[in-house]
Amino acid sequence: MKRYLSKSRFKLGLECPTKLYYTNKKEYANQKKEDDFLEALAQGGFQVEELARLEYDGGILIEGNPWDYDLVIEKTNELLKQENVIIYEPAFLFNNCFIRVDILVKRGNIVELIEVKAKSINSNDEFSIIGKRGGLRSEWKAYLFDVAFQEYVMKKAFPNWSIKPFLLLIDKSKTATVDGLNQKFKITSNSNNRTGIIVEKGIAKKDIGESILAKIPVDEIVSNIQSGVYKYDESYSFIEAVHLFTGHYSKDIKINSPVNVKCKNCEFYSVYGDNLKSGYVECWTNQLNLSKKTIENEPKVYEVGNFKSASKLIESGKYLMKDITEDDITILPKTYGMSSSERQWLQIDKVKENVNTPYIDVDGLKLEISNWKFPLHFIDFETSTVAIPFNKGKKPYEQIAFQFSHHKVLENGSIIHETEYINSEAGIFPNFEFLRALRKALSLDEGSIFKYSYHENTILNAIYKQLLSSNEKDKEELIDFIQSISHSKKNSAISWVGDRDMIDLCEMVKLYYYDPQTKGSNSIKAVLPAVLNRSSYLKNKYSKSIKENSISSLNFNNDKVFIEFDENDKIINPYKSLPKLFDEWSEDELDNLISDLEGIDNGGSALIAYSKLQFQEMNDAERLEIRKALLMYCELDTLAMVMIFEFFRESISS
Repeated sequence: MKRYLSKSRFKLGLECPTKLYYTNKKEYANQKKEDDFLEALAQGGFQVEELARLEYDGGILIEGNPWDYDLVIEKTNELLKQENVIIYEPAFLFNNCFIRVDILVKRGNIVELIEVKAKSINSNDEFSIIGKRGGLRSEWKAYLFDVAFQEYVMKKAFPNWSIKPFLLLIDKSKTATVDGLNQKFKITSNSNNRTGIIVEKGIAKKDIGESILAKIPVDEIVSNIQSGVYKYDESYSFIEAVHLFTGHYSKDIKINSPVNVKCKNCEFYSVYGDNLKSGYVECWTNQLNLSKKTIENEPKVYEVGNFKSASKLIESGKYLMKDITEDDITILPKTYGMSSSERQWLQIDKVKENVNTPYIDVDGLKLEISNWKFPLHFIDFETSTVAIPFNKGKKPYEQIAFQFSHHKVLENGSIIHETEYINSEAGIFPNFEFLRALRKALSLDEGSIFKYSYHENTILNAIYKQLLSSNEKDKEELIDFIQSISHSKKNSAISWVGDRDMIDLCEMVKLYYYDPQTKGSNSIKAVLPAVLNRSSYLKNKYSKSIKENSISSLNFNNDKVFIEFDENDKIINPYKSLPKLFDEWSEDELDNLISDLEGIDNGGSALIAYSKLQFQEMNDAERLEIRKALLMYCELDTLAMVMIFEFFRESISS
């Protein structure tokens, strides 16, 4: 197969030139393949592409095997013979550089290159791609170098063209003027279309209402990228990068770029049991005087939690966490709990001393818990922000709160899955009903309320703003409720801190607890397995059924066991033991599914599941199955918070 440098490979090379050698090789592991597709589906990137095509209606899609370069180029060139034409995904080739353009509009020799992105701007605000110091803002660099690469190839292929490059983006200041706009572009991983989207049959431009897109000219910036005024980093100019990447990729020659802090996010690593090569380990082994065993097993400097000096240390020749000294880190103590730097040094010190035991500030936790008021309430929200709104009158990326779970813990230790809310109906904007249900659940007493991290507070602030511009009869009562259990964002016009402002359990972890098993992460998905593995009490309790523990559950049956063990007597992540969707359905029933979902065990799959629930034509049985899975997932989220609290209480009592 011919080895052409595509725009995605060009961007990969800018990120790390060495990755070009490992991409698309079956013998090397790539952890990003599936993640990228799911993320694009969840955020609506592919849907925006299809929406943009409708706005440029009358265009012709270049179809065919995407790896048959000669065919798609031949089809493109045939269409380009027309004086005026709109083409979706036209193909261009020059000197081993191959691109597909999202939308091309040709009017004689005047050609618009339109790159569609689900990234948003607000056209009512002052907008600039250029930063305060005169360079490109970091969040725009990848998009702009992508466009510059496309324009370069097109110009080389057709030097007589006058090419005008644009970014076509989501405009958050605009409002959907039709209901169900999102569901005119149905998400499916089984579509033959590259985007994984099935567009509603017979839909035309008139059916999508007023545009929610913004067309941004970037010709001057693209010119400055190509001339070297703007660089992606200090390694290469644009032209140098193009020549280097094409020369090496076409001949399958590795570019040995120096290891750096970006290696932390390298996707070319193998996991236990996949029997694939690790490009990451190979790269480090070739460049450093370190053994394969050391690279695979020793924590690196960039694994220190929230450590901003990792890049500097790597440049100085320090790669492993055990080599960090106190001179490399400025330790600033805090009046209570651990400061960020103290926590970093604790993580480093445990690695240096080869100590695997957790650290728990018993006195600090005791003081915190003594201020909590029973009954304790643990809440978790499931939310959605999609590029194309579900409802008329709503803006792109507007927050939608479609579900919450609520566990209550009594002073005697009783655990009750008290209440929950979910909107599984299509076409309903749920936020205000969601808030009414939450208010009802939390207004029966004055007990302390817990969240994990900042998400729930952010969502309540977003609903607060939605309420201000609403005509809800009880808006004042709902606003008062929000202000009672949350705090305002820094840039809010009105400031408040509620009497029952939610206590952040994640902050309790950061201040008073560290376990080497978390590897510096404070995510609940990292902390939960750590506390379960450490606590005999939790192991014993949750390896028994709900019935045996007298735990209240609204979604799991009495035989449910939350802690199970694998063949090596290791705890199986409770999220991985959630039941698969449609497990008991017949083959005929499965053939009629709209949703092609397998299971819900993380926030991304929950978001996609909610998008699927917006299908008007989904039958009741399928809707109920997805609803059940969402309820189980969200209940486990709040039960996980309860388990962490129980671990803390057990720790201070023992």
